[in-house]
Amino acid sequence: MSFSDLFDSEFKLRNKGHFSAIVRVALADGKTNQEEKAFLDKLASRLEISDEEYKEILADPFKHPINAPYLYSQRLERLYDLARMVHVDHHIGDSQEIMLRRLGLALGFTPGNVNYIIAKALSLVDKKVDLDTFTFEMQNMNK
Repeated sequence: MSFSDLFDSEFKLRNKGHFSAIVRVALADGKTNQEEKAFLDKLASRLEISDEEYKEILADPFKHPINAPYLYSQRLERLYDLARMVHVDHHIGDSQEIMLRRLGLALGFTPGNVNYIIAKALSLVDKKVDLDTFTFEMQNMNK
């Protein structure tokens, strides 16, 4: 196995973990609506998830571990995707918000500030900001 194959394999595993985390949020209320399904389809394509992997992850999203990214900017990007998934139906249920907090902890945000971070993320997504604005606002929310 070449070095580039090893890198591709790790990248693919990381994407599967990220996608399965988003599927967990989508299924937190027990079902997915058309908007959530469209978001999952688009994200699967962006993350290079094959049709077979897509079906496998939808069947059991807990099979793949959440691989928290090392860089803070990457954590914010994943949080952005997760918050958009929760907010896609414009109705945040208790189970979705609880799942988002758990995933926030899994992404490496601390228990002391995860509630504040999630509230801020949902507020920004509600305003329909893009990723760059989201990242800037999240990085500067205490200033």
